[in-house]
Amino acid sequence: MAQSNSEHQESKHFAQIIAAVMSSNNTNLFSLQHDELESKINVETKATQVSRRSSDRQLEQLLSNLLKYGVLLASAIVLIGGILYLSRHGGEPADYQFFQGEPAEFCSPIGVVKAVLSGSSCGLIQFGLLLLVATPMIRVVVSLLVFCWRRDFLYAIVTLLVLSGLIYSSVGAYINFY
Repeated sequence: MAQSNSEHQESKHFAQIIAAVMSSNNTNLFSLQHDELESKINVETKATQVSRRSSDRQLEQLLSNLLKYGVLLASAIVLIGGILYLSRHGGEPADYQFFQGEPAEFCSPIGVVKAVLSGSSCGLIQFGLLLLVATPMIRVVVSLLVFCWRRDFLYAIVTLLVLSGLIYSSVGAYINFY
């Protein structure tokens, strides 16, 4: 991983301090350099903590926006599909004497996409609902990528377990295990 300019300058400064301490026999210089080194380490630790907090805030903001806009988009799609459905079928009488299940085209994500592409308003509603369910899954994927990029492997493993549970619960019905 490449160092930033300030990190490079700090490490160069540390090397100069260590070289001065090793080449000098003066105890006053040693105590002065030691105090400077200690204060520099404290400043660096605080800077690292501040940058980590800033980075955490950015991640929280990214995930918050992802959820917010994902839900808004899914809601808008469902609303548009509902308006189209009611404009086409709003005047039809409801027949509740016989139960009619979902058409087969709405039983899989591929079928829903095909229904949307064919212009079905019910397909558009179903697509909005799929997007609503997929939004938290996308959030988990983004979190996993961020944790891997940060090399925070403990959180990456936990996030991977959560993602595998979400994927299994979503597609487990389509897989025969026997």
